[in-house]
This record gives sequence, structure tokens and C-alpha cells, in this order.
Amino acid sequence: MQPEIYKIIRTDRKTIALQITEDGRLIVKAPLKVSDEKIMEVVLKHKRWIESKIKEVLSRDPKAGKKEFVNGESFLYLGRFYKLYIVENQEEPIRFENGFFLSKKFLPYAREVFIAWYKEAALEKISQRVEFYAKKAGLKYGRIRITDAQRRWGSCSGNNLNFSWRLIMAPLSVIDYVVVHELVHLEEKNHSKSFWTKVKVLMPDYQKHHRWLKENGHLLRL
Repeated sequence: MQPEIYKIIRTDRKTIALQITEDGRLIVKAPLKVSDEKIMEVVLKHKRWIESKIKEVLSRDPKAGKKEFVNGESFLYLGRFYKLYIVENQEEPIRFENGFFLSKKFLPYAREVFIAWYKEAALEKISQRVEFYAKKAGLKYGRIRITDAQRRWGSCSGNNLNFSWRLIMAPLSVIDYVVVHELVHLEEKNHSKSFWTKVKVLMPDYQKHHRWLKENGHLLRL
């Protein structure tokens, strides 16, 4: 039985890529002129991998990553879990000090408060990392924007860089990988051999951070 393709996305990319969504569906990204027959040939060639990844995704705990805003719940920040404490008599909605301290009066809006905190932290930290790697690579960029994207960790639009606030939950080395990835896109608009060569120059061990996102990206959510 051949794998079922949920969606084929054709762009000016040069290679065929296979992606398994968080609900276990297969998406194929293909060059504009590649035939359906060639796509199916690639899908069948990777049938075992596709089935394995779909099984892995569907076997995950459906509650993984979904949080309850109660005392003792753990929340990710820079790759580490920190406990939540609901506190009285705190003026600011949320405070971080080796743990998250949420004002009880803001408990009804806890998710919005957390997202606002994560967004602010993401803008500060990611801006620092972009500046660091841009100087290292001799690259110039425009604006940095923090987005609500759930799975598109970063993107490059013209000379502007976009990053999901959810990245701030990941280890710093993983954030650095996404930053490097998008900075290199300022010069290389597709994932060519030249693109990956430039990524490797800036981050020789980028593959393990890329793999971490593939395997753990489902945890970066509220």
C-alpha cells in the first residue's frame, strides 16, 4: 500500500522534500516542473521512512506540550523546564526568577500573559543572536519580527527576518541554528549546496540542532 499524499506544494525549489505534519499527514514540497510520477517515485522510495515517522507522530501523547496554568506545572525557557508558582500580591503579571511567578489576579489570562512574556524574551534574545552572527558573517539585515507561527521557526522576507516566539523555549544552540539559517537566506534564497555550505561555515554542527527541532518541535507550544 502506497503512502497517501495530503498535499503537494510546488515552488521554484530544486529538490523534492517530504514533511510529516503534527497530525501525521504527508506533505511533498517539489520543484515546479517535476511530474506527479516522479513525486510518487520518491515517495515510494522513502515509504519505510514515511511510515515510521507517521507512526512516531501518532504515538505521541496528545497532551504533550499542552499546559495547565497551575502550581507546579513546568514551562520551557531556553531548553530547560521551570516550574510555575501562582502568587499573591505581585503587581506585574509574570516574573521570571529561576521559575515563573504568575500573579493570581492575572490567572484568567495566564496563556496571554505567558505569550506576551515569551514574545518579549524572544525579541531580546533573538535580536542579540542575529547581531552576533550577522557580524561574524559580514551580513546586513533589515527588521526583526517575532511571529505567531507554530511550525515555521524562521523566515526571510527581502532583508527582513522573522522568527516564531516559540523558539525562545528551545536551547540557545537551536535558536542560533535558526538564526544562522535565516541569515544565510539573505544571500542564498533556496536550500542549495551553496546554502548548506555557508550554514556549516558559521555552525559546523548545525545538523544536530536541525534534528533537535525535527524531533522536539512539538514541545514548543502552550
